[in-house]
This record gives sequence, structure tokens and C-alpha cells, in this order.
Amino acid sequence: MNVNAERISKLRELMKQHGYDAYVIPTADFHQSEYVGEHFKARAYVTGFSGSYGTAVITMDDAGLWTDGRYFTQAVNEMEGSGVRLMKMFVDDTPSVTEWLAETVPQGGTVAFDGRVLSMGEGQEFEDVLGAKGVSIEYMTDLVDEIWEDRPTLSDKPCFYLEEKWTGESTKDKLARVRAEMAKAGASVHIIASLDDVCWLLNFRGDDIDFFPLVLSYATVWKDHVDLYVDESKLNDEIRSHFKEDDIIIHPYNDIYEDVKRIGAGETVLIDPMKMNYALYKSLPCRIVEGPNPTILMKAMKNPVEIENIKKAELKDSVALTKFIYWVKNNYDKIEITELSASDKLTSLRAEQEGYIRDSFEPLQAFGEHAAMMHYSPSPETDVVLKEGEMLLSDTGGGYYEGSTDITRTTVLGHIEPQMKKYYTAVFRAMQHLSAANFLYGNHGWSLDVLCRQPIWDLNLDFQCGTGHGFGYLGSIHEPPTGFRWYIVPSKNEHHQFEEGMCVTIEPGIYEEGDFGIRIENNVVTVKGEKNKYGQFMHFETMTFVPIDLDAIDPEELTRSEREWLNEYHKECYNRLSPFMTDEENAWLKEYTREI
Repeated sequence: MNVNAERISKLRELMKQHGYDAYVIPTADFHQSEYVGEHFKARAYVTGFSGSYGTAVITMDDAGLWTDGRYFTQAVNEMEGSGVRLMKMFVDDTPSVTEWLAETVPQGGTVAFDGRVLSMGEGQEFEDVLGAKGVSIEYMTDLVDEIWEDRPTLSDKPCFYLEEKWTGESTKDKLARVRAEMAKAGASVHIIASLDDVCWLLNFRGDDIDFFPLVLSYATVWKDHVDLYVDESKLNDEIRSHFKEDDIIIHPYNDIYEDVKRIGAGETVLIDPMKMNYALYKSLPCRIVEGPNPTILMKAMKNPVEIENIKKAELKDSVALTKFIYWVKNNYDKIEITELSASDKLTSLRAEQEGYIRDSFEPLQAFGEHAAMMHYSPSPETDVVLKEGEMLLSDTGGGYYEGSTDITRTTVLGHIEPQMKKYYTAVFRAMQHLSAANFLYGNHGWSLDVLCRQPIWDLNLDFQCGTGHGFGYLGSIHEPPTGFRWYIVPSKNEHHQFEEGMCVTIEPGIYEEGDFGIRIENNVVTVKGEKNKYGQFMHFETMTFVPIDLDAIDPEELTRSEREWLNEYHKECYNRLSPFMTDEENAWLKEYTREI
């Protein structure tokens, strides 16, 4: 029997013992993190699907996995033999998880899940939809833990403090801003359960999730102090000293569930339904005000110190990635290079840069047909050798004290088919159109997205994912509340208007299943332009300076403005990168950034 089918069978035995008709397994940890530590990968353990986004639902005679277009191909491949069906989110008439459960579970039945790994908002939706069908909910049960032998423990890695030369703002000042927003909301207490928000607010970082410098923690902000729930053994003397100065009191990590039950009935607590888990919400005995964590918008609007630091990180990362492209193009036909060895090489080049901490997310090195899977990451079982006539898609990033990056380049090896060149040129044009956008303040990602998709839509093609997302400063690489998508997905919280200082990615692509994939991604910062009688104009300033592969560009497909933009961009790439290159690399770079 398939190992995942066997695990599902054991899960069903437990469900039968407890009288559960369905068991729901989300992706998240206790903090609604997009990427989670090994301890929390219950959905992957049960179904075999390792992607970062998705929810599994197991019934006594059926099983489904809900995920979005980034992972359709990957999910089918990884779940083969498990008995779990792929449910394609946001496609045609695919029902949502709650809609499917309402149709499937009989009246009077029971749906169970671990309420610590389901958001408050999702839990409330379960209550509303299933309650209307007479289905009850059991949210204090972790059945996967009972079948998971040798489950990884929670991380105990040490934390580190970020000084103001990196953050541009003290914890004291950040807390003052948060408390001002609490007062506006009529709240006396604010509970923050999302890791990137806690770490940003208190100016510390850690290593509790692979690639993400975050710390498993909760914070309760009061008018005169902060209760921080964290494994105290991770904190050094420097962090303790800073916390003491800012009236931050340290408590054991799991104590929050009992402590919040003692919040006085006269207090009013501000909570974010999308950023708090359902079990924690159900523990609150006081008045509740719902609203976004104030820190979400604050940390998305980078301050001048952060922006200057990020630009330094982007240059370092551009140097490393350009050196990597040079190495690949000049060595793929001389030595054996595989996806995994290419990934190791790029990480080593990043590690040579001063201030490097770690890669900012799991490197996605995808060659040939693997690149058609938007979030494919190589493993020893899938690793392939690079060869002539195909393309290598490298979606990677670096985490530095100066900030985080998320950059994609698709590199041509030798000569490619005309169709690949046509599609690559369309992807470049898409990226360029949005990069060059000039727009009035008040625009959102859904109003600008068509600028990017049009060259690809003109080919009657599309990419089934967002066009770009916000990214954090040594935080989450997918950071709300802004991004690009032509339709709104409420759960992704990416539809806030663009504000000055917001850093976002622009990353269109074309993916031909079983054949190839192309993506080009730059990082940009939102800046103010001219202000006149029509309002405040805005535009994006590009921070990534990695050449576009001219071996894959058809100049005849470009308009004059597109060609001029590319030539100016390549001129800037050469000027910024050449001081850090060897003589051989510079000779190649000069040709690679030539005017067309």
C-alpha cells in the first residue's frame, strides 16, 4: 500500500473511534504562517503533497486536496497512489472546502480539526456554513499527532536582534504607533499571533522556519507593557536587555492559551480574523474588536532606512545571480550540472556576499519540463542534468541583514525552439509593461494587473497565479496587504491600494505542462511621482539588476519603447554589476547587456 494511503487508513480508524465524519488538515502552523516548520507539516505527512498552500479533507470514503494553480501538476504527481483527489481552487465550479463538506457530511455529523492550525476567519466560516446544515464542529483534536511517528520537535534555535541601522525604527516607536491604532479601534489589548508581525514589532528574528528568519511566538500588547510568549532559552542577553527597556515581559510559549482566558471582561481585545487561530479566538472571554493587525500595513510601507538597505541587498543578490548565470551558460556543456548542484552553486555565490544570512525561501531550480510546475523544487529523486536546447528557471532569493530578495530568471542553454523564444519575449514584455507603469494614487493590484497580462493574453495564454506580491524585510517573502492579481482572493489579503514604500515583485510567466516554463521576476519599490491637478501619480522603481537573457529575446517582437526600456535597463545592469565582476565575467556581461 502507498505510504500515504496507509496513513490515511490509520487516520480513518481514529475518526471512526471518535465518531468524526470528516477531518480537515490545513497547511498552517499555530500562527497562520504561509511556510511552516517541519513539526507542522501534517498535511504533507498525510497526503504526500509538499506545496506551501493547500488544505486536505479526509472522510471515511473520500479525500480531497484543495490548492491553487501554482501546484496543480505538482500535487497530482506527489499524491499519486494516495487516494487523494486534487480539487482545483478558483477553477470553474470547484466547491470550496466548506461548501464540499456541507454537501458531503450528513446532517447531525461531525467535522473535526486542530483549531490551532485553522484561522479564526476560517473557523467562523465552518461554524456558519456547517452549522446551517446541522453539522457540529470539534476543534480541539490533533489526530495526525497520534499517527505521526517520530514527529519533529519544535525548533529551539537561537534568536538575534536587529538594530535600528537595519530597521530604521525602534520598538518603542513602533509600539507607540500600534497603541495609537488600538485606541482608534477602542481596544485596550491587542493580541498578535502572526510571526512576521511579532518579529517586526519587537525587532528580533530567529530560525524556527526553514529559510524564514522568524520566531515561534505570540505577543499581547497592553497600554503599558507587552506579554511575549516564546521559548526563553532562544533569547540572548542582548535581546533580554532590549525587551526589559521596552517593558516586554517574557512567558512560556504555550501559556497564552490559558492566560487569555483570564483577560478581564471589561477589556476590549483587537484581533485579526485572518491572523489568529480559531482555538485562541475561542479562548477569549472578553469583548472583541475585529480588524487587520496594524503592523501589517506599517511593515509593508518600508521606511527610508529599510529601502536603502533593501537596495543594497538587491545589488548583492543581483551580483550573485548574474555570476551564477555566467557560470551556467559557460559550463553546462563542459561539466555535469544538475538542478541540485546549480542550486548549491547559487547559494554559495550568495554566501560570498557580506551580510548574507540564508536563502530567503527554498530555491526553485527547475529545468526543462520541471519549470512548467510553478513551484517545483528539485530533490534527489527528481534531479536532472542540464543540457542544450532547453531552459533553466531559477526562482530564488537571499536573506541579508539589509533585507530579503525574491528574483527569477529563466536562462537559455544553447539554441531554443522559436516557440520558446516567442513566449520568452512575451513574458519580458509583460514584466516591462508593469515595471514602467505610471498611475494615480488609489490604484490596486487588480486594476494594474492587465498591463502585465496583456502581452500573454494576446497569445490566448495565461498564468494561473498572481502576477506579484509584497515581500518583507527579513520576514515573510509573501507579505500582505498588496499584490497583483486580476481578481480578488480575500484569503490572500493582497488588494490594498499601493502606498509609497511598498516593495513588491513583478513576475509574469508562461507554463507549458510537460514541456517548459518561463518566468522573469524583478523586485520594485512604490514611489511618488508628479502631483498635479489630477492627483498624485505613482510609479515603480526597479531594484533588481540582473540581465534579461538576450539569447531568448526576439527584437522584432518589441515595440520601440520596450526596446528602449530594455537597453536602458541593461546599461544600468552593466554599470552597477561590472565593479564586482572578474575580467572574464565583465567581457561576457558587456556582450550580454549590449544594445539591441
